[in-house]
Amino acid sequence: MDFSLTEEQIMIQQAARDYAQRELIRDVLERDEKAIYPAEHIKNLAELGFMGMMVDPKYDGGGMDTVSYVLAMEEISKVDSAVGVIMSVNNSLVCWGLEEYGTEEQKEKYLKPLARGEKTGAFLLSEPEAGSDATMQRTTAEDKGDYYLLNGTKNWITNGGTASTYLVMAQTHREKRHHGINTLIVERDTPGITVGKHEEKMGMRSSDTHSVMFTDVKVPKENRIGEDGFGFKFAMRTLDGGRIGIAAQALGIAAGALERSVKYSKERKAFGTEIANHQAIAFKLADMETRIDAARLLTLKSAWLKDREQPFSVASAMAKMYASDTAMWVTTEAVQIFGGYGYVREYHVERLMREAKLTQIYEGTNEIQKIVISRHLLRD
Repeated sequence: MDFSLTEEQIMIQQAARDYAQRELIRDVLERDEKAIYPAEHIKNLAELGFMGMMVDPKYDGGGMDTVSYVLAMEEISKVDSAVGVIMSVNNSLVCWGLEEYGTEEQKEKYLKPLARGEKTGAFLLSEPEAGSDATMQRTTAEDKGDYYLLNGTKNWITNGGTASTYLVMAQTHREKRHHGINTLIVERDTPGITVGKHEEKMGMRSSDTHSVMFTDVKVPKENRIGEDGFGFKFAMRTLDGGRIGIAAQALGIAAGALERSVKYSKERKAFGTEIANHQAIAFKLADMETRIDAARLLTLKSAWLKDREQPFSVASAMAKMYASDTAMWVTTEAVQIFGGYGYVREYHVERLMREAKLTQIYEGTNEIQKIVISRHLLRD
């Protein structure tokens, strides 16, 4: 197997690293503390082509492969995974779903500005009573002939307050359960939409998370993605790819914590020598590096499969589960290495630990990933 990167992939990785280490780092602590949306950074990443990385150039995207996307996501998330998740949702869930399943008219009208980063998108699946069990959609899209009438509430929506384009999953034929769900493209400024308060989160605080309420919102019939009843399949297939992005994000969080831990352990002295010279610390670093590299291989494998149009659902579930568990474990170890300094904001590792936790929860909890993996393993 060839594990080497192409020149183009290395250039993309370096561009993401340079921006993160030079620009994102400057205000990441302030944005985290005050929950400030990184509008300027998102604009800059759009100019770098990072908001529509995998979209075909004919739709104004970057035309890059999924491996390149993983490399960029890791570098961005080493410094600020709140920016990483904004980038991930726009790339993996919104742009990919529109390009893969949208009509040419939908791509022209909605995908192009999203791929250019002129607009951002949001993926509206979760509800107050439909989290892990996405089949239990309470939001309804009543068929009124030439339009749908949308009513309901979505919550935990990344980009909920800043997105211009919503992809909304809603129940049209309740008697058909998940076969009766549709996905609708909804413009944010459509009458009847109310955005709830900004959620005060434990981590990734500068990404905006909101509930979104729909009251008799009229959505043109041409804004449905796919055939009638395709919405649940659309959501699940899109989330398969989204999990690669979350795996890369978790990988970045873990790698960022390790880089800081190595640097600190070479500077901090205890008992007459740098703490890196104590086996207790050195062995922690060795374990951290080993788990991170394993997570990286799983993540790159899932991206490689996706790029070759081979089945990647199980691989992305494995990558998301293992990388996020690794991020949580590595960041906890990083705080321990830093000792008391690890518990205060200015050394970053406590923030990375807070950010790691969410990667175990969103875009399918790790318990859901185990269901996906075990069902594949046990099927006849």
